[in-house]
Amino acid sequence: MAETQPIRLVIFDFDGTLSDSGDWFLSVVDHLSERFKFRSVDPGEVEMLRHKSSREVIEHLRIPKWKLPRIARYVRKLVNEHVMQFELFPGTPDLLQQLADTGVKIALVTSNAKSNAKIILGPENAARIDLFVCGSSLFGKAAKFRRVLKKMKMSPGEALAIGDETRDVDSAREVGMRCGSVLWGYAGEALLVEMKPDALFRTPEDIIDYVAAHRG
Repeated sequence: MAETQPIRLVIFDFDGTLSDSGDWFLSVVDHLSERFKFRSVDPGEVEMLRHKSSREVIEHLRIPKWKLPRIARYVRKLVNEHVMQFELFPGTPDLLQQLADTGVKIALVTSNAKSNAKIILGPENAARIDLFVCGSSLFGKAAKFRRVLKKMKMSPGEALAIGDETRDVDSAREVGMRCGSVLWGYAGEALLVEMKPDALFRTPEDIIDYVAAHRG
C-alpha cells in the first residue's frame, strides 16, 4: 500500500484509458496473428479474454515473450498509419483540464509512440501533459513509472497511476504508488475488482473527485 500523502502527480495509461482504441485493436488482431504466427482470436472469445490478466491473454494466444517487442513496434507503426481513426474517450479533455487547473502534475506512460499520442490528444490536450514517457514494453511500466517519479522529483506516495488493465495495477504496486482502474477500457470489471486497486473509476468525473479528495 502506498503512503497516504497528498496526490501531486497523476500518471495515465493511454490506450483504453484516454484513447478509445479497443475496436481498432480488435480489427487488426487477425492481421497481427497471421504476421507474427500466434493464435487468432475468435469473436466469441473476446469477452472471455477481457476477464483474463495481460499475462493470461498472452499465454492463451501462445505468443512467445521474445516476440512482444517486435509486435509492439509493429503496432506503433500501424497506429501511425491509421492515427486519424482514433478518438479520445468522452470527457477526456475536461478531465485533463480540471486536473491541470488543480495544480496536479500529469504524466503519460504508454507503449504507444509519443507522436501518435500527441496527434490523438490534439495540441490543447497534449499541452496539459507535463511529461511523456512512451514506447514502453508491455511489462516494462514499473521502470517507466520510476523514471517519471525521478524526473518529476516525486515520491511514490505522491503519485496515482491510472490504467485499464491488470498490468497497470501490478506495475504501480511494484513501485509503491496508488493505483486506480477505469472501467471503460479493455479489462472486464470483475477482473479489475478482483485486483483491488485503490480506486475504481466509472466516469472521468470520478477521477477528478478522487484526486480532489486526496489533495490534502
